[in-house]
Amino acid sequence: MRAARHSIAVICGAIGVAGLSASIPAKSLNQVPPARAPCSVLSGHPCHPSFCGVFQHGPCFPQYLPPLGQDLRLTIVSTDSNDPEKPSGNNADADNTDAHDQALDSIREMFAALRGCWVPPPKDEARRGMEYTIRFSFKRDGEMIAPPRMTYASHDAPTEVRDVYRDAIEAALKRCTPLHFSAAMGGAVAGRPIAVRFVDDRTIDHDSAK
Repeated sequence: MRAARHSIAVICGAIGVAGLSASIPAKSLNQVPPARAPCSVLSGHPCHPSFCGVFQHGPCFPQYLPPLGQDLRLTIVSTDSNDPEKPSGNNADADNTDAHDQALDSIREMFAALRGCWVPPPKDEARRGMEYTIRFSFKRDGEMIAPPRMTYASHDAPTEVRDVYRDAIEAALKRCTPLHFSAAMGGAVAGRPIAVRFVDDRTIDHDSAK
C-alpha cells in the first residue's frame, strides 16, 4: 500500500511539473538569467552568444552582426619623422590625380588615401598635442554627403589655433575627395559614419620656449 501511494505521488508530481511548463507563456521563456543574455559591446554582465536555426526548437537569441552604421575610426598622427614639407599647388594636384588612378577596394586603402592627403599646419601656426576630430560620411561615388562636423577639439587650445587646424582639415578633404571607390566598396561604405582624429605630435619651437 505504501509503495502504491509513493508511485501515485511521483506520477502526480510529474504531471504537475509538465502542466506548469505547458502553462508558462512563450514570452516568459525569453526571460532567462543574465548569463544567457545576448552579448553586446555595452553589456556589463556575462553573456552567452547564440544563434537561431531552422532545426532549433524553443526560444533562441539571434547573434546580430554589427550594423552597417557602426562608425569607422581613423587616427592620423603628425610626427617629426613624417612631417611633410608644405606642398605647392602643382604637387598637390599631381598627388590627387595619382590617388584617383586606382579604385579603392578596402577600408585600409581608404584610410591610406585619407592619410596621404593630410598636410598639417605650418609649425609657426601649430600647437604640440593638438587634437581635432571630425565626423562625416561618403556617398557611393566618393563624394561626402555633407560637410564634416567637428566632434572634438582640444579644450585648452585658443580659437585661432582651432581655426588653423579646421582649415587644414578642410583643405585635406578638398584635396582628397571625391575618392574613387570600387563598386563593392562604394556600396559597403556609403552612408557609414567615419570619425577621423588628427593628433599633432610634432616638436613646436614656440611651444617649448614657453
